[in-house]
Amino acid sequence: MANNSKQHVIFGTGPLGMAVMRALAAKGATVRMVNRSGKANVPPNVSVVAADAYNLDSARQACQGATVVYQCAAPPYPEWLEKFPPLQTNILEAAAHVGAKLVIGDNLYMYGDVSDRPLIEDLPYAATTRKGRMRAEIAEAALAAHRVGKVKVAVGRGSDFFGPGVLNSAMGERALLPALQGKAASLVGNIDMPHTYTFINDFGRALVTLGEREEALGQVWHVPNVETLTTRQFMMMVFEEIGKPPRMRGMSRLMMRIGGLFISDAREAVEMMYQFEKPFVVESSKFERTFGEHATPLREAIRQTIEWYREHSGV
Repeated sequence: MANNSKQHVIFGTGPLGMAVMRALAAKGATVRMVNRSGKANVPPNVSVVAADAYNLDSARQACQGATVVYQCAAPPYPEWLEKFPPLQTNILEAAAHVGAKLVIGDNLYMYGDVSDRPLIEDLPYAATTRKGRMRAEIAEAALAAHRVGKVKVAVGRGSDFFGPGVLNSAMGERALLPALQGKAASLVGNIDMPHTYTFINDFGRALVTLGEREEALGQVWHVPNVETLTTRQFMMMVFEEIGKPPRMRGMSRLMMRIGGLFISDAREAVEMMYQFEKPFVVESSKFERTFGEHATPLREAIRQTIEWYREHSGV
């Protein structure tokens, strides 16, 4: 069981923040979640406070008493370039102010277009996209703050995630809700390319581990991922779980551009399409070897995901 005297503060009540909360709650930890409304669907023993993390004083107040702070918050996708840097800077400053460790939930954009080999933690940051360069800058800033002793930082990186509560993702509601309804799943890019996906509960558990283990600090860790298949193979397993004949289609770059005329998230996703047009394989053996933790078996992860979708969609 966790030490209940420790206060864990989670910024963000989206899918990743909720997965961290579930992992901490399972250990009996004391958890405070932070969002702008102060409202979220959480167990009775988890508190939710309202704070504006774009305001440093507000972020500091939300962190009072924290021993570990988890950065799981993100602006709306079309506002990343403008809002992500100040958001993460303020959360880092707030964690430093109260002397808490900072565990950052990160993605893989900063490596850029690497399709000829698996993604590992020591790859150079070679992104040429706007969002990739921005993610590189804020990750480097956080690790620089660790190196100078300002705040203890660990970074956990996951790939496109799926699972309970995950809606706005390549393997989210546009793929899974139509499948449940017996319609064609709407997928991204070339669905016959291998693509690593991350089960959201594995991501949450991994970030908790990074907050617990001293050897995690000052480093980047790729969290455990389910086995890498092609997107088509992944969806075949989804349709087997649902019990319906497989129907799916991949959205090309051109289709995403057309969609972007009407949908801002699609417009912003176009520059990241290389991840779905070529092999995108993420290596997580460093984490597994160091901490002895592995991803949930894929069929079980899919079963839990479909169970959640059925319960929350009414399909």
